Order: sequence, then C-alpha cells, then structure tokens
Amino acid sequence: EVQLVESGGGLVQAGGSLRLSCAASGFTFDDYTIGWFRQAPGKEREGVLCISTSDGSTYYADSVKGRFTISSDNAKNTLYLQMNSLKPEDTAVYYCAADRGWSRWKCYYGMDYWGKGTLVTVSS
Repeated sequence: EVQLVESGGGLVQAGGSLRLSCAASGFTFDDYTIGWFRQAPGKEREGVLCISTSDGSTYYADSVKGRFTISSDNAKNTLYLQMNSLKPEDTAVYYCAADRGWSRWKCYYGMDYWGKGTLVTVSS
C-alpha cells in the first residue's frame, strides 16, 4: 500500500526557512508526479510545487517561485521542500502527494495518493 509521511513543519518567523520531508513507501520513484499542496484556513487546497521523478520536469506556483525549491532522492523514495523567505501568507497545512506518470495538471487539480499533512505556521 502506498504511504506518504510528511515531517518538518513547525513555527517560524517571517523571513525564515524550513525544510519539509516526505518519506514514501509502497512504490518506487521511477515514473511519478510527486509534489506538495497546501491548504490555508478557510481556503481550497492548492498545488505548490511538483516534480517528475522520471526527467525532473517541474511546476511552480507563481506565489512561491524564487523562494521554494523541490527536490527528490529517488534512491531513498524521499521528497523535499526547501522553503526560504517565508511569509505569513504561507501559513497552511502542507501535504505530500503522488500520482503515476507526469502531467502538470496533476499539480493543478490533484493526485491519487496523499499524506496526512504537516502544519507550517509563519509569524509576522
């Protein structure tokens, strides 16, 4: 069974940094779209960053471009989100997600497999 487990969330001051990790099991990072979504209080879940495990193609939401970086360690089945220059509006529950094959629309509209989320709170 596919499992995705996030870690690394917490409280950080505006301008600070955090790195989130997603440990995956039950499948191999060979040909998947994997990435991060977030859901702020009272808002719909949105795609933030996604990457193709086969060729490294990426999708970046405009709101995080230049501040967040996605990377994957395919040998370890682990996904990372490096978040720099954090803003209060980045406060949300961040979810790791995955789906077979690469399509950017998966990062726009959703995935088949989801973690339970990790909370990131950015104070002003």
